[in-house]
Amino acid sequence: MRFVLTCGGTAGHINPALAVAGRLKELLPDSKFLFLGAEGKMEMDLVPRAGYEIRGLKITNISRGRSLEAIRHNLDTVKNVLESEREARRILKEFRPDAVIGTGGYVCYPVLTEAHRLGIPTLVHESNAVPGLTTRMLARQVDAIMVGFPESREHYPQPEKVRVTGTPVRGEFAAYTKESAKRDLGLEPGEPLVVSVWGSLGSGHMNGIMVQLLPLLEGQREFRLIHSVGSRDLEQFRAALREKGLDPAGCNADTREYIYDMPRVMAAADLILCRAGASTLAELSYMGKPVLIVPSPNVTNNHQEKNARVLEKAGGAKVLLEGEFDADSLLSEIRGLLRAPERLAEMSRAMASLAVPDATDRIVDLILELTKK
Repeated sequence: MRFVLTCGGTAGHINPALAVAGRLKELLPDSKFLFLGAEGKMEMDLVPRAGYEIRGLKITNISRGRSLEAIRHNLDTVKNVLESEREARRILKEFRPDAVIGTGGYVCYPVLTEAHRLGIPTLVHESNAVPGLTTRMLARQVDAIMVGFPESREHYPQPEKVRVTGTPVRGEFAAYTKESAKRDLGLEPGEPLVVSVWGSLGSGHMNGIMVQLLPLLEGQREFRLIHSVGSRDLEQFRAALREKGLDPAGCNADTREYIYDMPRVMAAADLILCRAGASTLAELSYMGKPVLIVPSPNVTNNHQEKNARVLEKAGGAKVLLEGEFDADSLLSEIRGLLRAPERLAEMSRAMASLAVPDATDRIVDLILELTKK
């Protein structure tokens, strides 16, 4: 069989697509796969790293501003969408997929629109509690809408199309125990690990907090810290540390542009600090990881805080809002949790109770069901 997967912009859209492709490949090893992404975005790096072919389409986002510059940007976006639809149609007719699956990002719109026009079975997955603009625009066209949260059904005009599948997690997240992951990372078995990761591109605000927090850790051996800076702020972050004359190694910290071995690092972690992207939260639930969540305030409909509150209500997470804490109070929160192992254990159990471990299989079953029809 032949499958096209389309995703773009962030790891939260890319990783679910990789999870689905990986499971389809296990079940149907002779199948062919093609990814379609947005030119210049991180999928053009991450997908080939996973061993799949990807082709790029020229696609840009929609600005919600009202300035002349925003209007010009949106006119360019309309032009790019029309060009991307033509290119997507050409690629689809050439590749002849049995199904086309989208997992988020603006690039999904032209690809799934053209697949629908060509009569190819189409599915879109929305991992957030509240659907994004692309999913809402595609809702009437696609054959099936897959959602991560049961609460999401009410947001769609044709609920009969909606299947609650959970959010798929790559098989690599089941490959490690905490002990084996710590050993691989060179950590002592009882050495606590805190992982700080703020989206695939990073967060300027949280990187600023971490620049202030690292000096407070100088010389400490309470816990190991791995902090993912993100490509957007990497040089600025490094310059800020140089200005302070600070070497992360002297703070028992490891700062990285991106955590490419995320399944191993997450498995080893005792506590994770992160945003509330739905894909990340699905991975953390799957692994039963306690988490301090700082939702991004820069998303449509405040969907990250809505995602985070679901986990907090269940007891698996604590939510902190930007502007309501500084480096000192964040460090106090970290230390307070690490010194309360019984609470971490309770949070871990609560996170695990929210997991949908067969989410990938649910999605794959639906894909195959549609291809048979």
